[in-house]
Amino acid sequence: MGRKICCVDSKGENILRFKELTLKGAFLIELEKNEDERGFFARAWDKKEFEEKGLNSNLSQCNISFNKNKGTIRGMHFQKDPYEEAKTIRCTRGKVFEVLLDIRVDSPTFHKWISVELDEKKYEILYVPEGFALGFQTLSENTELYYQMSEYYHPEKSGGIKWNDPKIQIKWPLDCSTISKKDESFELL
Repeated sequence: MGRKICCVDSKGENILRFKELTLKGAFLIELEKNEDERGFFARAWDKKEFEEKGLNSNLSQCNISFNKNKGTIRGMHFQKDPYEEAKTIRCTRGKVFEVLLDIRVDSPTFHKWISVELDEKKYEILYVPEGFALGFQTLSENTELYYQMSEYYHPEKSGGIKWNDPKIQIKWPLDCSTISKKDESFELL
C-alpha cells in the first residue's frame, strides 16, 4: 500500500483520507465519520478534493449492482478508448472481494492485479482510474454495490477479460457460484 493523502475542511477536520494502492492511481478512500448520539454524518464525495489530487472528478452515471448469491463473480470489465472510465465503488450491503487489473500498456504494472475487500461496515470507497479492468466476487448473500462513473456506458466499447485467465492468475477466495454467460465467454489474454 502507498501513501496517504488527507483532505481537511475549513475547521481543520479530516473529511476524506485517500490511501494510494500499489497500482498507481488507484485509491482506497476512508470516510471521516462525525458521530454523535444520533449516529454519524460523513462526506462521501467532494469534486474539489478529487480534482486537487489529480483524480477524475467527472460524474456521468451512477449504478447499483445487486447480487443474490455468495460466490457470484462479475468481471473482468472495462470500456475501450475513447470511453475509458474512472469509477468509485462502495459496498452498501454485504461484502465483496474487488479486483483491479492494470491494462494500461505503458504502465510498469501492466497485467498486474490487486484485490480489496469492501464491506458495508467499513464505509470505504474504492477509486479506480481509467485503464483498469474491474471485477468482484461476493463474499456474502444479497450483496449490493454503488458505482459512480466518469463516462456513460457505451456497449459497443465494452470489453472484458476472462475471470479465470491463467496468465493473470487471480486468486478468487471462493468457488464461483454464479457468473453470466457474457462474462464466461470473455477471451483469454
